[in-house]
Amino acid sequence: MKFPRSSGILLHPTSLPGRFGIGDFGAEAFRFVDFLASTGQRLWQVLPLGPTGYGDSPYQCFSAFAGNPFLISLEKLRQDGVLSAADLEGGPTFPGHEVDYGSVIEFRAPLLKKAFENFKLKASSKDWNEFEAFCQQNTTWLEDYALFMAVKEAHGGAVWDQWEPAIAVRRPAAISQWSEKLGHEMQSRKYWQHQFFKQWSALKQDCHRYRIKVMGDLPIFVAHDSADVWAHPDLFELDPQGKPTVVAGVPPDYFSATGQLWGNPLYRWNKLAETGYAWWIERFRAILTMVDIVRLDHFRGFEAYWEVPATETTAINGRWVKGPGAAFFQAIQEALGELPIVAENLGVITPEVESLRERFGFPGMAVLQFAFGTD
Repeated sequence: MKFPRSSGILLHPTSLPGRFGIGDFGAEAFRFVDFLASTGQRLWQVLPLGPTGYGDSPYQCFSAFAGNPFLISLEKLRQDGVLSAADLEGGPTFPGHEVDYGSVIEFRAPLLKKAFENFKLKASSKDWNEFEAFCQQNTTWLEDYALFMAVKEAHGGAVWDQWEPAIAVRRPAAISQWSEKLGHEMQSRKYWQHQFFKQWSALKQDCHRYRIKVMGDLPIFVAHDSADVWAHPDLFELDPQGKPTVVAGVPPDYFSATGQLWGNPLYRWNKLAETGYAWWIERFRAILTMVDIVRLDHFRGFEAYWEVPATETTAINGRWVKGPGAAFFQAIQEALGELPIVAENLGVITPEVESLRERFGFPGMAVLQFAFGTD
């Protein structure tokens, strides 16, 4: 796909200023769009927008499809009538130049729960119909995500392979029992997702009003402690107890003498191929409703990836394993058409990786400080 010459700014919404400890989809986000327009920018690049897990990294999310509920604007919920001005008073004094995720979660989570309770009491039939339509449109991932998060909370936040065995391995009777037991909690999670996507959609539309495109980010790997791995264990390299047997990383290079051990479970690409890469097609379909351009993280991993035994403490003792290659991108394009992808091809890149990128016409990336010389 051809991209017109343009410039933009990378700024994750969490970095926006705001009253409540973290940037969100409220007034400051729209003010940033105004700034982009006034300075002639045509791109707003963001990091992944999913619900962050351990370490609060957007590259270790509880879902590859869901949105981070802590990006929901509380002020907009107040304007919608599900929170009051009094609800937003009396919070802690948040740091001015960084996000203290612990205090953000402690302050925001009860307010999100209260917003859902008030929605149930006050929502018009139109509001309920919109909510139910959202749930229906996103049924392929939303049900699993809502149950995953509700069961996780019921287990004190434990990783899913530490849950009660029956629900950890998704026995049908356990799914039914926990879904009935935690129906209220599941519905609240779905409501937060509805609000996330409703607010994000309004912000994206404002970008389009100024002819600004949103450039999103699609991590190649997902977190082990995620709804995706729990719901689709057959697609990942796991042992019978649900623990990874091999994990992702990169070998030693000029950044690290021991490489980088990311710890994400690796895909069973043969299983994904048998389905026509159906899970990945849905993942691309989902992100393309959220953003206009996709930065495809760790592109080289689709040609070959560094596989490390899960028992290792560094990435030194790994090996290169061939990825799905051209067949993967061919299947995605046949399902979804030409893809607005920018390949993240930084690091030590082989001719095979560049050949794959060029075959599909994906632009690559260059870092200004060291991309145009040898000094």
